[in-house]
Amino acid sequence: MKTHARVAVIGGGVVGCSVLYHLAKLGWSDVVLFERKELTAGSSWHAAGGFHAFNSDPAMSRLQAYTMALYPKIQELSGQDVGIHVTGGLLLAQTRERWDFLRADWARHRVLGLNTELLSPAEVRALCPIMDVSRIRGALYAPDEGHLDPYGATHAYAKSARLEGAEIYRQTRVLGIESRGNSGWRVVTERGSMDCEHVVNAAGLWAREVGRMAGVDLPLVPMEHHYLITDDLPELEHATRELPGILDLDGEIYLRQERKSLLLGVYEKDATPWAVAGTPWDYGETELLPPDLDRLTDSLEKGFQRFPSLANAGIRRIVNGPFTFTPDGNPLVGPVPGLRNYWAACGVMAGFSQGGGVGLALAQWITAGEPDGDVFAMDVGRFGAHATRRYVLDKGREFYSRRFQIAYPNEYWPAGRPSKTSAVHAALQAANAVFGVSFGFEVPLYFAPAGQPACELPSLRRSNAFAQVQAECRTARSSVAVLDISSFAKYEVRGPRAAQALNHLLAGRLPSVGRVRLTPMLAHSGRLMGDLVTMRLAEDHFRLSGSGYLQTWHMRWFTEHLQGEGVDVRNITDSCGGLALIGPRSRALLSHLAGADLGNAVLPFMALSRMDLGFAPAWVARLSVSGELGYEIHVDTPYLSALYAAVARVSGEFGALNIGMYALNSLRLEKCFGIWSREYSRDYTARMSGLDRFVDYGKADFIGREAALDDRARTPGQRLVTLAVEATDADASGYEPIWSGPKRVGFVTSGGYGHCAELSLAMGYVQASVTDEQEDLSVTILGERRKCRILQCAAVDPDGARMRG
Repeated sequence: MKTHARVAVIGGGVVGCSVLYHLAKLGWSDVVLFERKELTAGSSWHAAGGFHAFNSDPAMSRLQAYTMALYPKIQELSGQDVGIHVTGGLLLAQTRERWDFLRADWARHRVLGLNTELLSPAEVRALCPIMDVSRIRGALYAPDEGHLDPYGATHAYAKSARLEGAEIYRQTRVLGIESRGNSGWRVVTERGSMDCEHVVNAAGLWAREVGRMAGVDLPLVPMEHHYLITDDLPELEHATRELPGILDLDGEIYLRQERKSLLLGVYEKDATPWAVAGTPWDYGETELLPPDLDRLTDSLEKGFQRFPSLANAGIRRIVNGPFTFTPDGNPLVGPVPGLRNYWAACGVMAGFSQGGGVGLALAQWITAGEPDGDVFAMDVGRFGAHATRRYVLDKGREFYSRRFQIAYPNEYWPAGRPSKTSAVHAALQAANAVFGVSFGFEVPLYFAPAGQPACELPSLRRSNAFAQVQAECRTARSSVAVLDISSFAKYEVRGPRAAQALNHLLAGRLPSVGRVRLTPMLAHSGRLMGDLVTMRLAEDHFRLSGSGYLQTWHMRWFTEHLQGEGVDVRNITDSCGGLALIGPRSRALLSHLAGADLGNAVLPFMALSRMDLGFAPAWVARLSVSGELGYEIHVDTPYLSALYAAVARVSGEFGALNIGMYALNSLRLEKCFGIWSREYSRDYTARMSGLDRFVDYGKADFIGREAALDDRARTPGQRLVTLAVEATDADASGYEPIWSGPKRVGFVTSGGYGHCAELSLAMGYVQASVTDEQEDLSVTILGERRKCRILQCAAVDPDGARMRG
């Protein structure tokens, strides 16, 4: 065994071998893989081997499409048969709600470039003659799906990697990982030690153990998972075509053909974690867990109803094997925060659907500094300290048990809650707040009427929250609304080099002391890395704020690009709470609290001031996400309750009303204001998104400057617009296609109802050739085309007089 490599990949399953192959393919041939036993000796060997196009997250859908297209290529390259069966896949719908869900997915697939079709029950029956279709409404069909041989696919990646110069060490268990500072890592194995610049944790069932070797707890838990294989079925004896893979969400089973028999799998409601304290190192490559058919009874009975042939079929084999799950079901990929050159590629529940895409994205990240496009859905940095071991266990069980349930856009599942709450949570609860959760933090969505249950009913259409959100929006436009903004991320940057470091980090111009600016942050490629608000408290003291769920993600970037002598960066989100005052009477209320007139001469638009508000020493910034006159008040968390109480005491006098995030979303759509992860993300540049107006191209140096200058010189192929949609009981939410006649010309990034404009609104990107006056535009909402038009200005207060007045 050699003593040095550029990258060491730990784990010889499908994901580890994919990472190894993609690193070598991108030119990093000095890479090695360590496997404690034989390749596939973890979850890979007992996997059902299906590969699927369907995924609710657009980024994951793209990676899955790449993975499916890769298998024939690595088979040809390696000479290793991967056992591909391209049978097509069916996603069944029995209820109207499920059918609406599938029709919405079909429309989104037009945006994502996925090849899918909607089928009638008769067409489903033609593809699967053994199915009773009497209770189904239809299905979504993906002709490119199928299944393969897990052993063959994993070895195809491995052989392809070797052809590119990579090395694989089998029967070589990793015993420890030692940091060598800026020089990388020393990987200690049973066969000796190797110094490596980078380490990739692709250890699957042992990823937690390998993480702890480097001092990190990764949010993973293995779960038991059953599938069974029947005896041969007479109905398949003379079949000329293999049955498609079937995902019967209402029936809570998945099924595919296995020669002349069927493979039938379930995600039982009574989810069972395995090896919670740690995966035994001697868990074998042919070892399975004891089956428990009693847990499967309900699901199997549903399967027998849908597939009558199963009722008389014997069971040839029962497989109960562990797979790793994360709290949200998506993989953990990318640079692990706080550990230089230590990378995660684990928690990949659907390894044969996603392994190729995961390997490509991570290899790009390591070799080029960033992946090609937004992969936040699987970024290891999407979790923070709230992901405790108990949280991971509870959320992993919840995700597993709800695997077949509809994920409603307005539904927040209960496990792991409440974890983090603001200092005024009890007061908001007493005001009948309905809470959602973001990054473990309980956030108010809206406030139910007094005497009614504080509960929003899950729905694909407008929910029971509609009327109350309308009242909150109208209060914000006519009087004053109060919003708890404690969940917003807040960072403090200070020190003699703070201004110099921030000037390099941020693409926008820094504010002067006592002022506020929106400052985009770019990656080296010129793609967006953030849409931060920067406040300057003193010459050497700044406060940045942004989306709360990006805290770990932002801090990882800040640590890489800001830390050093003369500059200190801290995440102060948990120690700094806040309220936003929104509306035409917000100045009067704030002046009352301050005991002074806070007119334009004292606190103009985008200004910042230190003041006492009753018992609370506060920083007050005059800015607006709503488009109304508005203020953000930041106080140390111990003062937040006193501040809220002071506001509550005079709320009747000023007509103040609590509002939630639903109202804020409606208000910002009416103003055509974009938000992160929707209109702004790593898929876009500042020029494409319109944030270029906040970029200071004249600065001598900032991250991404050269790429941004190149981007500015080009005409974007698409532009961001706001649409008024002729919708009735449902609104666009994201990734719905935008049509010009029969041609798709764009896609929605976010949407909702503008309660004050009384319009269904959607923001999205359209081709640059689409004009504002175009009359043949439409958006697909829940499978139906709805006419729309481009708004040439904001639906409310287009000249911005209210927020500046």
